Amino acid sequence: MKQANAFIEQKLAERKSAGSYRTLKPENSLIDFCSNDYLGFARSSVLKNKIDDELKGFPLTSNGSTGSRLLSGNLQYTEDLEYEIAQFHNSEAGLIFNSGYDANVGLFSSLPQRGDTIITDELVHASIIDGARLSHANRYTFKHNDLDGLEAKLKQAKGNCYIVIESIYSMDGDTPSIIDILHLTEKYNAALIVDEAHAIGLYKKGLVCELGVEDRVFARIITFGKALGCHGAMVLGSDNLRNYLINFARSFIYTTAASVHQIASIKIAYRMLQDSDKAVEALKNNITLFKSGIKDTSTLLLSDSAIQCLLLNDNEKAKNAASKLQHTGFDVRAILSPTVPQGTERLRICLHGYNSVDEINLLTKTLNELTNA
Repeated sequence: MKQANAFIEQKLAERKSAGSYRTLKPENSLIDFCSNDYLGFARSSVLKNKIDDELKGFPLTSNGSTGSRLLSGNLQYTEDLEYEIAQFHNSEAGLIFNSGYDANVGLFSSLPQRGDTIITDELVHASIIDGARLSHANRYTFKHNDLDGLEAKLKQAKGNCYIVIESIYSMDGDTPSIIDILHLTEKYNAALIVDEAHAIGLYKKGLVCELGVEDRVFARIITFGKALGCHGAMVLGSDNLRNYLINFARSFIYTTAASVHQIASIKIAYRMLQDSDKAVEALKNNITLFKSGIKDTSTLLLSDSAIQCLLLNDNEKAKNAASKLQHTGFDVRAILSPTVPQGTERLRICLHGYNSVDEINLLTKTLNELTNA
């Protein structure tokens, strides 16, 4: 036991020395430029009341689901919602997972087999990386949004080949050229999988639907914990893919199902999403306002999404800048290595439909003063 404790102490000391030690922080009363609550659903009293109304009319027999969906935890209510969400996203079918992490780990650990190939953009989410590691497939990465790099890896691919990208990258906020990637996918007879976690809301049904290419994409992952303001995720695809995951995705099979409250929250959030045009328009206007207010754009990553990042290229600089912003009243967080590659440490600013013009103007003014100091 002494050796194990010594190992833990050493690793924590290394993190502290590198300036990348993580701690948990409780909620605060700062102006929110940190959360993924892009449309304000998570803080919405309207959504909360509608969820309460939905549950009053539900014959609730237990607070928890009581088991996995393959045992006692499945409900017709859940299956009906899966069909409804799939139809909303122009997909044949879908399967709900307890979180986005579970969805990606389940999909990528079970679908690619030994002798197959997974090719991912180097900036895909950790859950995709972890799922791919659990598979027995050959794994390659290509430089971020580099089509030539992707094609070079496609030429090396064997077996069934899966290309994996995000429609909006969670730490850069940028968007890949999905149409060009689809051309390469089809040229080499591969299958494209798109994680849409941060696109839902800004693009109501996701960027794949916005582009009208849903029939050309093999699978999509959508999450409910960002713009939808609740929790969970779903893999969209064919009926066969849904049935495959029910049979082989371990993060679906061997976990207690989501509670009725969680499923009801997702259902009502989707009903609100259908009528969210004003909130989406407000979000897009705030993105434009923020970008126009930054004077020195050389440190601002190219992004048309709700995620806007200022590169500071050092853990301590990023932490100090975030601390100054928090003392000014803004909840802005530093993103440190190793979450992002060393030398790309940054401030990650999340914009929302509910941020006021005055709040955004004051934020950009403060950022301009920080970068010119």
